[in-house]
Amino acid sequence: MKLPTLRVLAVSAMLSVSALSGVAFAENPMVGGAPMLETKDIIDNAVNSADHTTLVAAVKAAGLVDTLKGPGPFTVLAPTNEAFAALPAGTVDNLLKPENKDQLVKILTCHVIAAKALSTDIASMVKADGGKHVVDTVGGCKLTLEEKDGKVTITDEAGGVANVTIADVVQSNGVIHVIDKVLLPKM
Repeated sequence: MKLPTLRVLAVSAMLSVSALSGVAFAENPMVGGAPMLETKDIIDNAVNSADHTTLVAAVKAAGLVDTLKGPGPFTVLAPTNEAFAALPAGTVDNLLKPENKDQLVKILTCHVIAAKALSTDIASMVKADGGKHVVDTVGGCKLTLEEKDGKVTITDEAGGVANVTIADVVQSNGVIHVIDKVLLPKM
């Protein structure tokens, strides 16, 4: 046999073994027009997303960059720019002021869970708890997770409901789930 034929046979054999073993090699979804690389941490990926510039600016203003570059694992519920824009006029500008750093930190850390929870993990927890699962965040907030028809929703302490729009964006130090609303602590 010639070398090209051997290569074709070898590749065919590898694909057959992968198919038989059920191994799937899924890539991370694109977020904000950018590839999200599993080898990068939460911050290094987020700064590349055009849909998360407000979140990145808020994380910087809150002094949380080093924390979210740490080893984790973290699950970050990442609101889009549109989610921040839906807050009452002037809210984001006000939160970014140095004198409001504590409030900004509280809000942002209500979006971080100190564990790596993929959507399959969330669905399992919700099912095990009879349809709703309450999770504590790094910021001390309690979020209620629900799953229906393959869609995950998150209810914050203020009663707001966010939808996960892009799930399972795997990072070197955890996972990001993109959401369509800013989660708020009980005020």
